[in-house]
Amino acid sequence: MRSVGVPATTPARAEPRRRGPGLALGLLSAAHPAPSAAVTVVVTALAAASGRGGAGTALIAAAVLTGQLSVGWSNDLIDADRDLAATRRDKPLASGVVSAWAVTIAAGCALAACVPLSLANGWQAGSAHLVGVAAAWGYNLGAKRTLWSWLPYAVAFGLLPAFVTLSLPGAPWPHWWASAGAALLGVGAHAANVLPDIDDDLAAGIRGLPQRGGHRGARTLAAAALAAGSAVLVLGPAGPVGIPARAGLAVTCALSLTVALWPAGRSRAPFLICLGLAAGDVALLLLRGARLA
Repeated sequence: MRSVGVPATTPARAEPRRRGPGLALGLLSAAHPAPSAAVTVVVTALAAASGRGGAGTALIAAAVLTGQLSVGWSNDLIDADRDLAATRRDKPLASGVVSAWAVTIAAGCALAACVPLSLANGWQAGSAHLVGVAAAWGYNLGAKRTLWSWLPYAVAFGLLPAFVTLSLPGAPWPHWWASAGAALLGVGAHAANVLPDIDDDLAAGIRGLPQRGGHRGARTLAAAALAAGSAVLVLGPAGPVGIPARAGLAVTCALSLTVALWPAGRSRAPFLICLGLAAGDVALLLLRGARLA
């Protein structure tokens, strides 16, 4: 998840002169394509594993993608003034590659498409997804600056399994461990995402929960949430837990402790370990795809 909305005042910047491919690439970059694609791929794979079927899986993918694009574009809109002040040349709005108006139209169109695409999966499933998208927008609109910055991530990620299962025949809710594991993955992803930019965030007055804990606090939160997510996804489902699963969980806990105790400094190792822990949680969630409900 990222930030959302239109800045109260449009920052002064040169109007973009690019058209065609240049404008399209700028819009794509402003949508935060990597996380948007990652979330879409994971939920699409989860829908396929749950038995949603080809057409249904494609419909879920379209809903998730449009929702993620709207969140990504809104992020750059709301952060435009800060990015301009920080001379972020990698940001299309701050560098003048695209205009605020173009990104506003793109975000609005994506959000408008997300609503019917979500509800086409059934009103219960669609409502669950739209609540998650609203939580992501809420994060962008101000929650990210508060002690509750983790909550929109927990809500948005925690509802993704429900979006999948509620679209199945009978509209069943997912098992508790699926929602809890996904929510913990979201909290861990939030804290891990902060790690590379925590100093810049604090300088800009962004004081979400991870930033308030400093480097060590953010690392500890990320590692603990991701390890807890693994534990829930391994131990939560009914049935015996095999030796390989127990061994993997032990390794995950050891890595989490390593991150929490890592010496102060600017090493990227804790961040990379957290990415590995998040990938492990995603893999566990996908392996449980056929047993979500």
